[in-house]
Amino acid sequence: MAEGKKLIAANWKMSPAPADLQAFKSTKDVDAVVFPTFLDIPLCLDARLTVGAQYGHPEDSGAHTGDISMKMVKDLGCSYVLCGHSERRKDHGETNEFVAMQVISALKHGLHPILCVGETWEERKAGKSKDVVKTQLEAVLRLLTTNYSLLTIAYEPVWAISGGDASKPAASAADAEDMHSFIRNLLATGYRPIANCQILYGGSMKPENAEELLKQPNIDGGLVGGASLDPEKFRKIVRLAEQCS
Repeated sequence: MAEGKKLIAANWKMSPAPADLQAFKSTKDVDAVVFPTFLDIPLCLDARLTVGAQYGHPEDSGAHTGDISMKMVKDLGCSYVLCGHSERRKDHGETNEFVAMQVISALKHGLHPILCVGETWEERKAGKSKDVVKTQLEAVLRLLTTNYSLLTIAYEPVWAISGGDASKPAASAADAEDMHSFIRNLLATGYRPIANCQILYGGSMKPENAEELLKQPNIDGGLVGGASLDPEKFRKIVRLAEQCS
């Protein structure tokens, strides 16, 4: 497990910020980060939360209508940024190579990227889960040179996330730990060996399963989707993370 506090991140996706923002502040034992829409970033910064963007374009400026660059994200006051969330990969056609460019740009501008990796249900059924995750990770690892101590990984099995297919089974703690262990070993032995990298679980973490997940030796926190829109549910997850720290 990475040294230090657990990290619990709230990904609000395309939803308004919840009314009770105080529920999303870091505690003595747990770092909390929120990922609002671009419209709500100033609101969350004014509330003195630790804030990240859900996406940033790797180029600093240019003819990219509708995009916001990593530089703009940093200048706005964000500390974190999501890179390669499964919904971005699916809905916006983000390739492994483009996601890698995002990570490198984020690091260049002093942002803390959370690189999202994970397999679809079809890939899992075909026995390709680890091959898919390895390919996604290596696209980034081969480009890293310096400043990669800020990198965090979020394993989000696409079939288990809150926006996925509800007919598919949820990932068990054992499933999650197995992949987290695989990722940690890959980070330690890959193109650029990285020690103590935080690895979060991002597959429908909620109060009912958070404790079991967070007790696993290689799970350092969570990227919480649907449950993070409910301040009380998020508080409960943070409390459980405190107990597991």
